[in-house]
Amino acid sequence: MQETSINTNSKNSLKKSLNYQWITGNMNFFLFLSLLAVLYIANGHSADKTIRNINKTQNELKDLQYQFKTLKSEVMFKSEESEVLKVAAPLGLKISNEVPRRLQDIK
Repeated sequence: MQETSINTNSKNSLKKSLNYQWITGNMNFFLFLSLLAVLYIANGHSADKTIRNINKTQNELKDLQYQFKTLKSEVMFKSEESEVLKVAAPLGLKISNEVPRRLQDIK
């Protein structure tokens, strides 16, 4: 008999704490908590997307830096005197043995 009275007392206390009036009275608070949960989840997704974009941009930057260094080394190599002479030889151009003369403007 005592066990049934404990069960009924616990059920009554549960019913009292979760009655309809209490739930409807706190509906605004529940909606606020739901809104906070949605904003928390959206913020997490936004942060993940931003991190992915940052990583993608960093990888693109590394690729462009490698391309720049490669092109720069190629230009430095092709602008050496020996390479310029190799390219100019088929055109009939060669290094002059004469000393260059300075032109002067006569006024």
